[in-house]
Amino acid sequence: MAIQKSGKIWLDGEIINWEEAKVHVLTNALHYGSGVFEGIRCYKTDKGPTIFRLEDHIDRFYYSAGCLSIEIPFSKNDIKKSITTLIKINKINECYIRPIAFCGYGKLGLDVSGSKVNTAIILWPWGAYLGGIELSAVVSSYRRLSPKSVPIDAKISGYYANSIIATMEAKKRGADEAILLDDNGYVAEGAGENIFIVENGKLYTPPKGAILPGITRDSVMRIAKREGIKVIEKDISVSKLKNAEEVFFTGTAVEICPVVKIDGQKIGKGKVGPISLRIKEKYIRITRGRDKKYKKWLTYV
Repeated sequence: MAIQKSGKIWLDGEIINWEEAKVHVLTNALHYGSGVFEGIRCYKTDKGPTIFRLEDHIDRFYYSAGCLSIEIPFSKNDIKKSITTLIKINKINECYIRPIAFCGYGKLGLDVSGSKVNTAIILWPWGAYLGGIELSAVVSSYRRLSPKSVPIDAKISGYYANSIIATMEAKKRGADEAILLDDNGYVAEGAGENIFIVENGKLYTPPKGAILPGITRDSVMRIAKREGIKVIEKDISVSKLKNAEEVFFTGTAVEICPVVKIDGQKIGKGKVGPISLRIKEKYIRITRGRDKKYKKWLTYV
């Protein structure tokens, strides 16, 4: 992902130039991953830029901070207002938005109580993660972090070392992305995405417990049910995954993206399937403000 090197960033309540956003090398989060973040998208619509499910993302941002025992020194409304302000100042119609809060400089160690908490909001133009095309994947030899070890439904920065290791393994094996299993050997999720499979016209997705229950995942489940497509949350074996009619990833960054090959084996016909395409097209309409039934998911700037 190439990141721009211009524009404005919101840091600890101030709007600053891009190049001025710096932290000390003894920042606690740099050493121990003591930070939380969100990934949010803003889409161009006929009525101007709109942020998708902003309330839900900010609620999870604060939930994640609570799991790490850090207190964000700004209210939820402060963060929401600052996001819309930053979009206006940067004069951008479509972008990826990254709020982050982390233990900063001044106290180094695993006890983060009393640590200074820095908060930032960064946004930049970013197309679909992994290109938004039909992907190949491999089942990783590494397992998804265990819910017995960490609050698995939080977006804590340090967790993503697990995703990095699995991703790099997948790249070495010639695939676009990794799929991680849970403690019991069932499918959990991609390195940075939730996963769905299609079987006999129904959608199946791993249940909560060993996954990050994504906001895009939730959106897809609601869309599917409204479209008359049954959604079932249940454990998915590797065999069931590879023999599915369709497989697709979901996530704010990746949006909705088909997986057409796993461990070198073709999924279905080896191309995007009809249900995946139907849901993807519906999702695009919703995020672009072209479906009034879902207007409550949109925050116009």
